[in-house]
Amino acid sequence: MVMATSLRRCGRRLVSSVFNNREFSTTFQGNKAIQQQHEQLQETGKSLNLCSAINQALHIALETDPRSYVFGEDVSFGGVFRCTTGLAEKFGKKRVFNTPLCEQGIVGFGIGLAAMDNRAIAEIQFADYIFPAFDQIVNEAAKFRYRSGNQFNCGGLTIRTPYGAVGHGGHYHSQSPEAFFCHVPGIKVVVPRSPREAKGLLLSCIRDTNPVIFFEPKWLYRLAVEEVPEHDYMLPLSEAEVIREGSDITLVGWGAQLSIMEQACFDAEKEGISCELIDLKTLIPWDKETVEASVRKTGKLLISHEAPVTGGFGAEISASIVERCFLRLEAPVARICGLDTPFPLVFEPFYVPTKNKIVDAIKATVNY
Repeated sequence: MVMATSLRRCGRRLVSSVFNNREFSTTFQGNKAIQQQHEQLQETGKSLNLCSAINQALHIALETDPRSYVFGEDVSFGGVFRCTTGLAEKFGKKRVFNTPLCEQGIVGFGIGLAAMDNRAIAEIQFADYIFPAFDQIVNEAAKFRYRSGNQFNCGGLTIRTPYGAVGHGGHYHSQSPEAFFCHVPGIKVVVPRSPREAKGLLLSCIRDTNPVIFFEPKWLYRLAVEEVPEHDYMLPLSEAEVIREGSDITLVGWGAQLSIMEQACFDAEKEGISCELIDLKTLIPWDKETVEASVRKTGKLLISHEAPVTGGFGAEISASIVERCFLRLEAPVARICGLDTPFPLVFEPFYVPTKNKIVDAIKATVNY
């Protein structure tokens, strides 16, 4: 209950920021237009969990664009998490259909479909099983536009996949592989934290002119509940959000980790520490300017994610902020992440970044 309340609170506070400078093709709508639309959203809506918000976004995508297709393993009957429930019945099995159990084939088909000016929405059942499609994503989708000098592209490709801890997934169903894809120019990587964010960001991804990997925090599919506008809306990509303002330390995270970090902020506040919390939302291209502005104010930075600490995307954030804010930093950048081991089953509580681990790191960094 506390978690759901925390996520609802996160979803209501919205702060605009600047667009990242990394070179990508222009989006389906300009980010400015999306931001204006976003500011017009009503605060009231229908109470939905994250799974239902994803389902609603897919309904809208299929309804508003006849070139949109949803496909993957078991999606025609709703998928293992039921995110695609009702789509095949409404839009037909020519637009929502099952594929063979072959991730390389799913993504390869999606690339071809998108190259023919369609909106290909591919589902990889678990992010842990995206690796057989790694070559198609990295060597085909990401380079499709570049290698042709912009004569053709597969910008209509969106790959949805659930990631992260689920409480009982172990080393084959709980991994967070986002950092692998953040190394690849030519694709975008997006991770929502809540139902409202998931719907708006997914619609932006589907309508973007670049291939996107959309990681969905499966731990929150039914745990996270908030008011979600029922109409069609989009949220800007590559804009981080300050969801809690503070003056002593900056915390940066994404996805399911945001609710854990916010709880840590509440505990730290009881001890007189003011924490500024930022949801990155888009990992590539990420909003360096918003993070930099916060760190220049607080002088301290803590990053938290579920993926292993070595080579995790937190390392890239740390390096970039040290380059930009070296003379303003008052303590080493702290990273509270997963361990450098396969994701365990029985020992998951020792592996994942918890509220207490983050609180201890906040204190150590502030008192450095």
